[in-house]
Amino acid sequence: MLKLATYTVLLTVTWSLYSCKPDTKPQTTDVEESEPTYTVITPDKPELTYCGIVLRESSKIDTFRVRRNSVFSNLFDNYLTDDSLLYASIGKADSIFPIHKIIAGKEVNMIYTQEPQGKQASHLVYHASPTKKLVLSFKDSAHANWHKVAVDTVRRSIYAHIDRTLYHSILDANVSYELGIELSEVFAWQVNFFRIDRNDFFKVIFDEYHANGECIDIGPVRAALFYHQGDSFYAFNFDKGDEHGYYDENGKSLRKAFLKAPLKYSRISSRYTKRRFHPVQKRWKAHLGTDYAAPTGTPIRTVGDGEIIAASYSRGNGKYVKVKHNSTYTTQYLHMSRIAKGIRNGKRVRQGDVIGYVGSTGLATGPHLCFRFWKNGVQVDPFKVKVPPTTPVADEHMAEFMETASYWEKELNSIEQTQSSEQETDKKD
Repeated sequence: MLKLATYTVLLTVTWSLYSCKPDTKPQTTDVEESEPTYTVITPDKPELTYCGIVLRESSKIDTFRVRRNSVFSNLFDNYLTDDSLLYASIGKADSIFPIHKIIAGKEVNMIYTQEPQGKQASHLVYHASPTKKLVLSFKDSAHANWHKVAVDTVRRSIYAHIDRTLYHSILDANVSYELGIELSEVFAWQVNFFRIDRNDFFKVIFDEYHANGECIDIGPVRAALFYHQGDSFYAFNFDKGDEHGYYDENGKSLRKAFLKAPLKYSRISSRYTKRRFHPVQKRWKAHLGTDYAAPTGTPIRTVGDGEIIAASYSRGNGKYVKVKHNSTYTTQYLHMSRIAKGIRNGKRVRQGDVIGYVGSTGLATGPHLCFRFWKNGVQVDPFKVKVPPTTPVADEHMAEFMETASYWEKELNSIEQTQSSEQETDKKD
């Protein structure tokens, strides 16, 4: 056991290490206590606060995580408490947070003093999220409140060549994989992320949200340049009333009539061809669709706005959905494990809506999506179809957009290879 120095106070505090990954929701849990770490507080700081709680010189803080199959009262099993005040504080907490929904893996801090009879607890802090802490006080009176952590907005920029995948390039730049998701959404209509070349590269300016000095989330992409298969694509974030989205350097929307692919993460296992050996029927025949190999249950998105004209089952197609987008284009999605709730004939869907989930129903040897594309009633290769862009920036806003785009283009051009920098920080409540 560490000894107290003459003019020091020892606090057992373990700080949670948060990453940019989204908040997961494991199952509810029992309490698992971790080994405490120690922080020395010098006498020039006789009063220390933690999550708004004033700590005494004798205060200590245990840190542990909620374990599976626990209820809220289990958090106090190893501590002495004033039961009447404790139950009163739990009641107050329940009025602002459903305490029966505590989540396995979440961090808990118990503030206590070491007494001869055991650990006498006075406060509990439940880390509901990186920015919201539920604080219970039950020493002299019963209280419960939210402690909100200030969030900083940090602007960053990176330049990266893609040696393996976009995902790996993002991680190599010490950025959350969520930025890869954002970029794949921004350039969903320009870049075929299933056919990334080794010579491809990108520059991007984006925001990160930080709390307690740690990244907790990815903010919006402000501007980006993606070099893909010999072409350069710019994206500038522009928000003007009804006009909100990403536009190229000429003010044309990056949003096309159709997404490049109906799945966010998968690989093409078989392309559109007039001659392919069928793995189930064991004969050569045309394969007029594009197969995407993906795990069972992977969400399938409609590639464009339209109306459901079929949501059914057949022996060959298995469970499938067919969408009529307009008088020219129709798409079909085969071999689903299940059709999404609410998807039925006559239902209107918007681009990116989940219409079903990957499976292996019908004539399929394993989980995959067979995606089919019709133009004027004829099945065609979707990768060879050129579709027009959607609405560009309006004339009355074009001058403002061009000024914005010019600024961000200069910022992108100033980013050097391998750069990963913080450019500015804004404090937010």
